[in-house]
Amino acid sequence: MSWSLSRFAPPHPELLDALFLAVGRALHLANAYESKCQYVLRVGNMVTASAADPVLTLDELIAATPADKMLGGTLHSLANHPMGVTMDIDTLHKAREARNFIAHEGASIGYIWSARLEPILQHAVKLRAAVADLAAGDNLISQWCHGLEEPHASQPTDWIAPYPDLVDTWVFEDLLALLPEPAQEQTE
Repeated sequence: MSWSLSRFAPPHPELLDALFLAVGRALHLANAYESKCQYVLRVGNMVTASAADPVLTLDELIAATPADKMLGGTLHSLANHPMGVTMDIDTLHKAREARNFIAHEGASIGYIWSARLEPILQHAVKLRAAVADLAAGDNLISQWCHGLEEPHASQPTDWIAPYPDLVDTWVFEDLLALLPEPAQEQTE
């Protein structure tokens, strides 16, 4: 093993730049997803604590709220929370797995000075599948955030429906011409 950077120029610098831009954008969405899940659980816990003891002050309410957990623990707690019954926990868990792939393997293509076209594109296809799963979970938890932040406003259905495609375009805009169309789920 030697250094991650090399004196040798990478064989596909523009492609690598586009991939690393996509990974960075995907990581931004992954971090935001985790924060939103923690936020929804935190608010849910505060509502539960307030219902159990309506005379709690705000400071007491905050102190009674459990500390944030890592994403897996957060989703487990959401699934067991009364509001979790109405959530699509499977979609949220798939988004967690996608978040972990993006965070831990999103840029794992080996040494950039020896990266070849086909393995880079194969990795980008895996990344794209992870981003699709992340976008589905982010779309779901974002609707919860919107409901908590704007309780009297209706959900923006004109934004919700195209959101996964908007994420795909934003993350992969510099790679779209090189990637195959994502496989559509078969409906019976």
